[in-house]
Amino acid sequence: MNVRIDFLVGAALSFTFAAMKVQKKLALGYFKTKLNLLSLVNKQKAGEEAFKLFCTPFLRYQGPEAPVFKDAEKLTFQLDGKKIIGYRCNHPQQKKVLLLHGFSSTCHRFDKYAEALIKKGYEVLAFDAPAHGGSDGKTVNAVEYSDMIKQIVQLYGPVDAFIAHSFGGIAVSLALESLPHSSNTKVVLIAPATETESAINGAFALLGINNKVLRQGLDEAIYKREGRNTSWYSIRRAMKNITASVLWLHDEEDDITPWEDAKKVQQEALPNIEFVFTKGLGHQRIYRDADVRKRILEFL
Repeated sequence: MNVRIDFLVGAALSFTFAAMKVQKKLALGYFKTKLNLLSLVNKQKAGEEAFKLFCTPFLRYQGPEAPVFKDAEKLTFQLDGKKIIGYRCNHPQQKKVLLLHGFSSTCHRFDKYAEALIKKGYEVLAFDAPAHGGSDGKTVNAVEYSDMIKQIVQLYGPVDAFIAHSFGGIAVSLALESLPHSSNTKVVLIAPATETESAINGAFALLGINNKVLRQGLDEAIYKREGRNTSWYSIRRAMKNITASVLWLHDEEDDITPWEDAKKVQQEALPNIEFVFTKGLGHQRIYRDADVRKRILEFL
């Protein structure tokens, strides 16, 4: 009987995963066709649609509240009309750290860091970015995320250390260009989204799009928002304006945020950045790895 049940459960799971793959393939095909056709009619509209698509998280975390946050102080504030929710743990303490998740993620996935940092004597701040977890919104871009960081520092700071993964990395880098900080400020970048141009290239490759008109429309849509070219949204560029002590961790086999972009920053030999390169952890496992977490805690 148990064998039959196991077989049925296994078959059901296999069917579910297969269905999810088919749905993903159909969705990608739909967006590819839509954007390509729209670019033939209206380049500006196509660029705006592409920008909206790339700013829309694939998934919104709806899982359980991490145990470390259940007894924490719940925090909320307004950011451009959107309610942002988060937590403050171990308040008050002499030093504060802000945890920053990546795209389509949540602060709850950084519970192990929160637990370890509390033991280390830190006050821990953790928030869901706009359009993520319990926070309002359907889309988010790097400027909005960086504005959230600046508002958190204004409301609950000063912040002595930042730990950011992926999309959170470029957001905190942009924020630090205008936030007061010094060499005593600690910044941990885990597989950061180093170059926005690389992120767009990756998204186009995922969709199977090779459309110069659409790409030009997207670049124009980005410029229209802040008056800055796509290449400006770059950690490599921002680091020249940041004096904080930085620990940069990146995996050589990262298929989301290219390791090659991190290597270009390393070659500039900025004295405030220490690089740690891993192999075999990819983009997600790197921030969950116990050895990586230990190295980060030692740095702090």
